[in-house]
Amino acid sequence: MSDETVAQPREGEEPAYVPDPRRWRILMVSLVIAFMALLDVTIVNVALPSIRAGLDTSNATVQWVVSGYALAFGLTLVAGGRLGDAYGRRRLMLIGLAGFIISSAAVGLAPDAALVIVARLVQGASAGLLTPQNSGLVQQLFRGPERGRAFGFFGLTVGISSATGPILGGAIIALAGPEDGWRWLFLVNVPIGLVAMVAIVALVPKRHHDPDQPRARLDLAGAGLLGAGVLALLLPLVSLEGGASPVVVLVLAAPVLLVAFFRWESRLSRAGREPLLDVSLLRGLPGYSSGLAIGAIYFTGFTGIFLVLSVHLQEELGFTPLEAGLLMTPFAIGAAVTAPIAGRLVSLIHRSLTVIALSTMMAGTLAVALLVPQHAATALGMVLVPTLLVAGLGAGGVIGPNFTLTLADVPPRMGGAAGGAIQTGQRIGSAIGAALLMTVYHVTADATSAATGLRTALLTAIGVLAVALAMAVRDLRVRR
Repeated sequence: MSDETVAQPREGEEPAYVPDPRRWRILMVSLVIAFMALLDVTIVNVALPSIRAGLDTSNATVQWVVSGYALAFGLTLVAGGRLGDAYGRRRLMLIGLAGFIISSAAVGLAPDAALVIVARLVQGASAGLLTPQNSGLVQQLFRGPERGRAFGFFGLTVGISSATGPILGGAIIALAGPEDGWRWLFLVNVPIGLVAMVAIVALVPKRHHDPDQPRARLDLAGAGLLGAGVLALLLPLVSLEGGASPVVVLVLAAPVLLVAFFRWESRLSRAGREPLLDVSLLRGLPGYSSGLAIGAIYFTGFTGIFLVLSVHLQEELGFTPLEAGLLMTPFAIGAAVTAPIAGRLVSLIHRSLTVIALSTMMAGTLAVALLVPQHAATALGMVLVPTLLVAGLGAGGVIGPNFTLTLADVPPRMGGAAGGAIQTGQRIGSAIGAALLMTVYHVTADATSAATGLRTALLTAIGVLAVALAMAVRDLRVRR
């Protein structure tokens, strides 16, 4: 069901569901865009030395090429989702994609570090407008088991974009050369984005506004409070990646700002006005808050694994960026195998799937932690291939099914904002996880050895994933 394929509902009612015959093609277009946006979170990790050399700048400055994107991305997700709910997915996809294409070109052509960072901030904000439209479209276009399959493909996209970022980044730099190869990481977004924009215009219908209904108004105060709260959480984390910073004290303001946000949103709901995120309704939906927490904690444990492995393989064992990326390919293959299957199974076994998937991923990660540090570089492939494959097989069953279960009872009119909130939690979890695991790795490596640092960091990730597993088990028992 697209924005204009539904009959106008009565006040307080959801539209009757009418399947759009183009829904799978629309989904594929949106997933290509999501892949671009999420890939740009990780693809630059392997390019930081090249960017630093090419721009003749410091480590702390070039770190903002990564951190600035993540920060702006996280800040705009919920507002972007709400704008899509109110003004139409097609419009927000076109606006966000236009900004993404222009800013990608600006990064690739920028003559100095300052312009690169500014363009990356704009690129991250544009991605924040784009990405929540995916969950919003799935909520509108699909029902029942089909929705689980659609979110399975979305989970596959998230997992593959995270795992293949280092591979694609290393390959592009190898082909284009170390001096200017990093620029092509961003310039390739331009032709792909232009093709995707044509597909959006051709496939995604416009939203028709009912003249009898008042125009939606964006909750600017709520957007400001949420943005400030997310900023107070993320800015200290991304600043720590470049070294100690006074902005760390901002984290003390985060709880105050987020509590103020939830109180403001509840007040708007009681007054009958349109909030940015209807927290009073979402609070009463089965599984939403637990799914939000499971997703955030999972990303806290999941994201840093690739960063720590990539750093260890390159800095300690002497692998090239491309070689390091290829060694982590089995994870992406495993996720690619199980994500579509998990999308079909989630409507049958529900939260049990999350428990099984998390347990499998933790087992594979534990095998990596126990076996990899004690093997020489020449024999590492024989160890990493099977262990990362097992971890990937588990990971493929986490992200998509968790979206399906978390948003199962969310009305389609709120799908964008609710999905944006889930992805905001994921961005915050990713930032915390990257900072946590890299800190554990470096501190332990300095005190003992790099091999011990890798093992300790991976065991820390397993500990975080165990918290997500415990919450999934609890949610399973509550639903029974």
